[in-house]
Amino acid sequence: MKLNIDVLAEDFFHDTRLMGIVAPIKDYQLCWHLNHSLNFDFRNNNDIEIQLTKKSRNYYFAVFQYNEPSATLEHYLYNNHFDGEYLLPESRHLDFLYLLKGDMVTDNTLNDLMHTIKQVGGVQMVMELSLEKIKSRANLIF
Repeated sequence: MKLNIDVLAEDFFHDTRLMGIVAPIKDYQLCWHLNHSLNFDFRNNNDIEIQLTKKSRNYYFAVFQYNEPSATLEHYLYNNHFDGEYLLPESRHLDFLYLLKGDMVTDNTLNDLMHTIKQVGGVQMVMELSLEKIKSRANLIF
């Protein structure tokens, strides 16, 4: 049997929105700021940490998670770089990736979230990413 990555990706990315964040700060610092600004509780989830093997070497990309208590919406914050490698090589300029999954997110909700994240200390830019244009989106699947 062969794993069909396209079907897996289509299922994983159903009802998701993805943002890219430029913030040259540590991941735990960004989470601390997001937790205080948004009243969230981002936590490092080692169970869904992304491991990639390139050039006979393992690279580990931390994933932080917050689940909204009164909804099915889940928030994931990915580190986009580790030791010179990138989770999404086509987006090397981004430090973090922010995935919203599990419930439909309206444009207004996304814009409000992006505006709040832009106000966080250390954040230089926040932008929505089109999943269709990302070649290595399978790297985001945990």
